[in-house]
Amino acid sequence: MATNRTVRRRIAFFGLLVGAGLFLIAVRLAYLMLVQGDALLARAEALWTREVPFEAKRGRILDRNGVVLVDNESAPSVLAVPAQITDPEGTARALAPVLGMAESRLRELLARRQLLVRLAPEGRRLSLDRAAQVERLGLPGIYVAEDYRRVYPYGTLAAHVLGFVGADNQGLLGLEREYDAVLAGRRGAIAFYADARGRRMPGQPTRYVPPEDGHDLVTTLDVRIQEILEREMADAWQTYRPKSIIGLVVDPKTGDVLAMASYPTFDPADYRAYPPEVYNRNQPIWRMYEPGSTFKIITLAAALEEKKVDLDREHFFDPGSIVVAGARIRCWKPGGHGDQTFLQVVENSCNPGFVELGLRLGKETLMRYVRAFGFGAKTGIDLPGEATGLLFSEARMGPVELATTAFGQGVSVTPIQQAMAVSAAINGGTLYTPHLAKKIVDAKTGAVVRTFAPQAKRTVVSEATSREVRRALESVVANGTGSRAYVDGYRVGGKTGTAQKVGPDGRYLAGEYIVSFIGFAPADDPAVVAYVAVDHPEGIQFGGVVAAPIVGRVLEDVLHVLDIPPRSGGLKKSKYVYPEMPPVEVPNFIGMSVDALRRSFYTFSLEIEGTGDVVIDQAPAPGTKLAPGGKVRLYLGPRPDGGRR
Repeated sequence: MATNRTVRRRIAFFGLLVGAGLFLIAVRLAYLMLVQGDALLARAEALWTREVPFEAKRGRILDRNGVVLVDNESAPSVLAVPAQITDPEGTARALAPVLGMAESRLRELLARRQLLVRLAPEGRRLSLDRAAQVERLGLPGIYVAEDYRRVYPYGTLAAHVLGFVGADNQGLLGLEREYDAVLAGRRGAIAFYADARGRRMPGQPTRYVPPEDGHDLVTTLDVRIQEILEREMADAWQTYRPKSIIGLVVDPKTGDVLAMASYPTFDPADYRAYPPEVYNRNQPIWRMYEPGSTFKIITLAAALEEKKVDLDREHFFDPGSIVVAGARIRCWKPGGHGDQTFLQVVENSCNPGFVELGLRLGKETLMRYVRAFGFGAKTGIDLPGEATGLLFSEARMGPVELATTAFGQGVSVTPIQQAMAVSAAINGGTLYTPHLAKKIVDAKTGAVVRTFAPQAKRTVVSEATSREVRRALESVVANGTGSRAYVDGYRVGGKTGTAQKVGPDGRYLAGEYIVSFIGFAPADDPAVVAYVAVDHPEGIQFGGVVAAPIVGRVLEDVLHVLDIPPRSGGLKKSKYVYPEMPPVEVPNFIGMSVDALRRSFYTFSLEIEGTGDVVIDQAPAPGTKLAPGGKVRLYLGPRPDGGRR
């Protein structure tokens, strides 16, 4: 009996264990089915699912007026799923000629134990005709996937700003890199079920996951202004044969970058054909060098704001040099400028005069303004690779360093820092963050996803000081070293710069200079600032001779493009440098007889159109200012009195 009870207890205990185990299994099954069922199913489907990727269409890049600067064109790519290829030898033999690929190399790719193999580079981004040839072959395991190639309608224009993309359409440089997350979109795919070997399961559906195209990026660039700037830079490149040229055009009231360029340039559609030092260096934001006399604008603004100078009433005598702490600092003009007002110090770009202003300010005050104007720190422009520049440490800054800083020597700045600092000095005193993105737009709907408003950093000087700076810099162009930037009929201000280059060892390079000019217009209400720097031009190396005329032509054409009318009340140009000649007013030719024209002498080239005895119309109109040798077109017609003399 005892034995039977023991057996029954053991059976009951075992039964309880089995029941408990079954209960736990049931609970686990319920948990897996009810709680984790969807997640486990998704994981299983992921193991079974194979995808042939379809690239998203990358967002376009446009200028501020909607002109497309970077676009896409369809360029399909060929992919292989080796497990689905039933005849690798035959597939390679049929496909290799179409792709222009060696058959042996294609066989090696098709034999790889990978789920998906890209037949690159020969099979990447094919023409539509060649892609159609691949599809007509109908080869198992060979797929033609949608892909895109970046297109740059304007070729090299703004290449360093726009940048380029890599083999997988990822942004590598410029705006393409900075806004890659916005432009890239999300890849789509054709999904199908496959077994463990990657072979497609018969009878199973194919699923299409559409790609999500990237957003369009509308920039602050104006393609018309970019073309003007690069036209002048290209001409200077041929004329002066420099090592490099830098160009910038900005809106001083917003920080909008209207144009930016760097020479030598490259074609972003074929960037691999150029040395990395060409396409990797966006010089307007990357290049650091001593600014020279363009930096004097900062010293001038600081001295005016601190009321350390009266431009019209105070005089300064320049004997040709000034001695600071035992060091003799010379003026660029041998023998100096003699007695002059401080306005003439600015006009003449007199180094000793600016040393005097620097000494009046003192190093703490001057450096406070230098930093307030943005030097020594990144501007925050929305491009990769920006440099910070280099300034003297105040702790190690003695009287000589203070003196040289006052006229732009011994410090290193970037062109974008220069442009934004001068913009602050002449726009009323506000320093802005430069930017290139204006808005992000949904490519399908056209809806604005995000806008980029101007970002004011701080007020650096007062409106009164800014007005005085504008007046002084307009005088530089009308009466001083910037005369070659003068644009008749418009009010232009600006400043020249000629700076000796510094070598890797910190020593100045003999005979090598960076010459520059920064100008703005209209001088009474600035709408545009233009900056050009030419690195080691052949021949005469002065900013007023080389860079100023370039900026003058840029400003003149940009003002016309922006429909800014001529201004009255500005300073008249007081001196002309050979081969310049003062403009001449076009006389009134209307009513003048042909005989009178023959007996007259004019410095204009006269073009005659029509038949008749007298001039009935002319272009340009009477009173227009025109350079000697300019062209005047005259239209002839009958006499108003019917031909009676």
